[in-house]
Amino acid sequence: MSMKPPLYEIHKSSGAKMVDFGGWEMPLQYTSIIDEHVNTREKAGLFDVSHMGEITVKGNSAEEILNKLITIDLNLLQTKKIAYTFLTNEKGGVVDDLLVYKINDNEFFLIVNASNTEKDYNWLIEKTSNISDDIEIINCSDEYGQIAIQGPYAQSILQKLTPYNLERLSFFTFEYIWVWDKEFIVSRTGYTGEDGFEIYCRSSDTAEIWNNILSAGVDAGIKPIGLGARDTLRFESALPLYGHELSENITPIEAGLKMFVNINKDDFLGKNILEKQISNGVQRKLTGIELIDRGIPRDGYRVEKDGEDVGYITSGTYSPTFKKGLAMAMLSTDIIQPDNEVDVVIRDNKIKAKIVNLPFYKKKRKE
Repeated sequence: MSMKPPLYEIHKSSGAKMVDFGGWEMPLQYTSIIDEHVNTREKAGLFDVSHMGEITVKGNSAEEILNKLITIDLNLLQTKKIAYTFLTNEKGGVVDDLLVYKINDNEFFLIVNASNTEKDYNWLIEKTSNISDDIEIINCSDEYGQIAIQGPYAQSILQKLTPYNLERLSFFTFEYIWVWDKEFIVSRTGYTGEDGFEIYCRSSDTAEIWNNILSAGVDAGIKPIGLGARDTLRFESALPLYGHELSENITPIEAGLKMFVNINKDDFLGKNILEKQISNGVQRKLTGIELIDRGIPRDGYRVEKDGEDVGYITSGTYSPTFKKGLAMAMLSTDIIQPDNEVDVVIRDNKIKAKIVNLPFYKKKRKE
């Protein structure tokens, strides 16, 4: 049975179409995916992301031990900074991609994927149990609601609700900020490719802050946005989705995310494999595909070059921004060259396409 987020009744009363996502009953869309996508790109969108998991890691050895399990170097991460990173397995594959919030040297706040929350928690417990007793790992997901405000007008809308100068909050940093009449963790992060903020609040406060942001953003055209548009938005910006661009069988190097792997740090799970991939190259890699002929590429579709199988689509859709079929694909490295033509096999039909660079879209901001 699906779990219900704190805003479930609000979504239902707003006429949202609900779907199961990662074990949660979440809004897919309120109006249409395209309408909500465009509204976020051009104005602002408000997202309920309370399904995401929150895990706290704390103790005198927290930094040292957590550092052995992820790909970035926590010794280089300053307090109140955020890092995107990976929990990796012994083969260099990705157990999950996550955000690490550094509260201080002895406490870290991890934001993990909804469907992986229990897996990640158990993984952390298992991998740290034989290392040290001086660490505490807590799955605190039930305590939090999470809201994201994204889009060119995100800052000006949220600024109406806080005395804190949001201009001071730079990308991938967080602060404890008063919003309306309560203090929350607010970070300049998001999953849409737009400027924006994510707010972590007590579950019981989620509805109040949701309604206040919608009221503050009426003149700027803010709308509630479902997970359907969240997916097309992240896709256009080439942000990876676990289970598609990343998995336990896909490494960060194959996914084109080498910049989030610090191979110079002390040993971590899978380091030897990732080090070899960086030095020797990989046989397959993530790239972009643009359809030349009409069609909509979907994940799992085969990609061919001169009749030979060269890979598969990891994520694909009709792009609301570019109004054409676009895809991210895991392809043989030797054919990856901009404008190189390939065929996407859609229901036994070969649809002409070409290789393009990622990301498809880069953000803009309005004051």
